[in-house]
Amino acid sequence: MLKIGLMLLCICLASCSRVDVQTYSQETPKFEVRQFFEGRTEAWGMFQKRSGEVVKRFHVQIIGTSEGDKLILDESFTYSDGTQQKRVWTLTPTGPDKWRGTAGDVVGEAVGEVAGNTLRWKYVLNLPVDGKEYEVHLDDWMYLMDKDTLINRSYMSKFGVEVGQITLFFRKQP
Repeated sequence: MLKIGLMLLCICLASCSRVDVQTYSQETPKFEVRQFFEGRTEAWGMFQKRSGEVVKRFHVQIIGTSEGDKLILDESFTYSDGTQQKRVWTLTPTGPDKWRGTAGDVVGEAVGEVAGNTLRWKYVLNLPVDGKEYEVHLDDWMYLMDKDTLINRSYMSKFGVEVGQITLFFRKQP
């Protein structure tokens, strides 16, 4: 019983340790989600296990288009093992600096908040691994470095325990 109690305490403490997005409210340049993602964007990234081991690298080509107030992101992934994947996000502003998003492999809705140069994006993803799908929670932190460069750190967890991290670099294309 003591082990279970300690494990629950660790999970609770870990879930409370993330910074609030408003910490970055004065950072510049201001991240305008639609402005950055409309048009063509490329990204390069990697997935690391909790131990730090890189298990997959990938390249993403993104086409962003506006349809009314919605922003559609058509993402084409190519992984280091040769596999490919497609994800189409539909993002909708829900208020000043607030966004909601859906995609085929996202459970329910993603929720995002922008403050300064930062977007925090939280959602549950159906992740395919070795022929099975697992629901994992993602806590994405996107930081606009300049008008053409965005860095993304994602923390992936299952049952409140971090299972890995994703690092991405986005570059706006002409």
